[in-house]
Amino acid sequence: MANSLVLKGIQVNYGKARAVSDVNVEVAERRVTGIIGANGAGKSTIMRAISGLLPLTRGEIWFGEKRLDRIAAHKVVQLGVVQVPEGRRLFPQMSVLANIRMGAFLRSDKAVIKKDIERIFERFPVLGQRRTQRADTLSGGEQQMLAIARALMAKPKVLLMDEPSWGLAPLVVDEVARIINEIASEGLTVLLVEQNAGLTSKVTDYAYVLEVGKVVLEGEIKNLMADENVRRAFLG
Repeated sequence: MANSLVLKGIQVNYGKARAVSDVNVEVAERRVTGIIGANGAGKSTIMRAISGLLPLTRGEIWFGEKRLDRIAAHKVVQLGVVQVPEGRRLFPQMSVLANIRMGAFLRSDKAVIKKDIERIFERFPVLGQRRTQRADTLSGGEQQMLAIARALMAKPKVLLMDEPSWGLAPLVVDEVARIINEIASEGLTVLLVEQNAGLTSKVTDYAYVLEVGKVVLEGEIKNLMADENVRRAFLG
């Protein structure tokens, strides 16, 4: 499909250490696909490689008919593959509104950007209420909402979400799940990497289990959640 994301036998090294080895993943269009596993399994490494932030040692990454592993990171964003990074990575001393506008940095359609900001505040009312506040004064949940909002301003075709439950209370994780389901229902393709089994089971259609840089299992989420390999991946 035109907007499917495909990883073909990718390998990523840090120096002589191999972080990811022979990983094959297909992120189907208009679905939520998960990569699950414990800390150190290689999940974030895969996300950085897709975004053009880490070079591949071997393999290929394709988005439709475009090969991503041969282009610069900003070109990946221009093609519509946008990441919500682990730990949010906001601009802490900038306002909520300024952070949201940064998501549209590569866009030039000013009138549409203005309308998109208005829609963001409709989707995330708390951000509208705090639009003039500095990002570092927000709660953890509000910062996660802001990170998602900033990514949506880039007009993604595929949204990469790296540990969106990180550091959040259970009630806030439920809200993140609601938002993911909402944007997925609108047709956005999502690749989620997570350790939180509850969040993953609520939003994911199909998932890959990663252990020590290798995919050891894949399948429909309802089947995976009953598997011992999956429990071991989540528990480390």
